[in-house]
Amino acid sequence: MNDFLNDYNQTVHPSLLKSFIAINNKKLAGYGLDEYCKQAITNIQKRLQSPHADVHFMPGGTITNLTVISHILKPYQAVIAANTGHINVHETGAIEATGHKVISVPTADGKLTPELIEPVLFHHSDEHMVQPKLIYISNTTELGTIYSQQDLKNLYQYCQKNRLFLYLDGARLAMALAAKDNDLTLPDLAKYTDVFYIGGTKVGAFAGEMVIFNNLSINQDFRFSMKQKGAILAKSWIVAVQMNELMQNDLYFQLGQHSNNMADKLKIVFEKAGLTFASKPQTNQLFVNFPNQLAEKIIAHYAVDNLGPIDDHNCCLRFCTSWSTQIDEIDRLDRLLQSWLS
Repeated sequence: MNDFLNDYNQTVHPSLLKSFIAINNKKLAGYGLDEYCKQAITNIQKRLQSPHADVHFMPGGTITNLTVISHILKPYQAVIAANTGHINVHETGAIEATGHKVISVPTADGKLTPELIEPVLFHHSDEHMVQPKLIYISNTTELGTIYSQQDLKNLYQYCQKNRLFLYLDGARLAMALAAKDNDLTLPDLAKYTDVFYIGGTKVGAFAGEMVIFNNLSINQDFRFSMKQKGAILAKSWIVAVQMNELMQNDLYFQLGQHSNNMADKLKIVFEKAGLTFASKPQTNQLFVNFPNQLAEKIIAHYAVDNLGPIDDHNCCLRFCTSWSTQIDEIDRLDRLLQSWLS
């Protein structure tokens, strides 16, 4: 089966594997207190131009979102997310299971704006409803779109004005920062979010994400929350070693760029076939509108995400390229698609 289902289906990038082999047989301190965690923290603080940023190592995206959000919010407070947001759609009610409501907002492109948030704040005006306190966004979004520097700045300033916190999910941050349209930098993220994370799972890591608190008024006792939620790894160096390697020589950004480049080539294949897109292609996720009969042939030959019908005659399929996608995979799909269309 050919596979465009996701961007974490390849085991591990060779450079990251070598980094583990290089430290084999070493005895290391536990729970993030080892030399590699300290090194990764220093390195990312320099990258962010933020020497006081508070850095933590987490095993995966869902437990990161659950732990960060539940730590920040008081029992009566809620998080606002796009209706397509990962915490609203793909995390099995993890946030709600901690006792916090996810207030979902319909968006055209997966992105939140002050204009979309304003009616929620107006509606939740007193103690008879949950109090919105945290804004959750992801970059890239679940529709593959990205936030510009001005987008993020506007959102952050709105949050500051309305005493809200801004949290950015960076599961696919490498692809966002490597996008052709991108003008955001890592220092911008330190400047215009209260907390965000740098994802490793989707750029060749075995697993692991790195959480960065920029607002040091909300990180107190965070390690207690991590431990309670099962988010502190005894071998936290597993994540740190990979993050060190990904950041060295800009490998992180190169892998994000490769994922995007493969999606660009795939986009040309679909355009040549006369197909349209459900959202603007910007990164490594393509949401393609297919006639049902053609979609059935695709699904029979490829692992893709079937997002369901658009109308009686068409449906939407998601194709996701990765750091390991090769050009011959794109060419093979191109030939197959052309043969079906002819």
